[in-house]
Amino acid sequence: MGSIQGKHFSITDPKGVNTVIYQVNKTEKENLNKYPKYTVERLKTSEEIVGDLNKKTFYVDEPNKNGNKLVILSFATNRVVINSGLLIGDEVRISKKPSQYKFDTLYSEETEYKEFNYTPNLKRAISIIDPETTEEIKPRLYYDEKTNEVKGKCKLRPYKSYFAFEIREED
Repeated sequence: MGSIQGKHFSITDPKGVNTVIYQVNKTEKENLNKYPKYTVERLKTSEEIVGDLNKKTFYVDEPNKNGNKLVILSFATNRVVINSGLLIGDEVRISKKPSQYKFDTLYSEETEYKEFNYTPNLKRAISIIDPETTEEIKPRLYYDEKTNEVKGKCKLRPYKSYFAFEIREED
């Protein structure tokens, strides 16, 4: 029976802040002509309350010996702090200068649907998050017979704010 090799690390959120972390995956060379260069995957987490603080432990199931690139999103009221990090061995290195972005509610009179493609291993380039709960909006998967691809469709409610991000390569 094989064992799962993995790493874990912990952070503590101050009151009113909720942090989520994504791993950035690079698409295999043979699929680059058809799929995005990078996909994102939310790390699994466990939580424990320590006094007034929330300690979170994040898990990387299959650490890369060259390091795992991380996107760290810390949600607070009407803003999100975006940081990048790198898991190398037993150490997490976080950038010294986080980026802060404010986001506004996008209003729509009707329910909207956002579509995106999946890679063959069912990873996607875009993640849509409810900033109030920090839960991912789970897409409904379907097979598009015209394009012969697996696609996802997210249902976005009217008068509700969402945070979406995608990792792109700079030109």
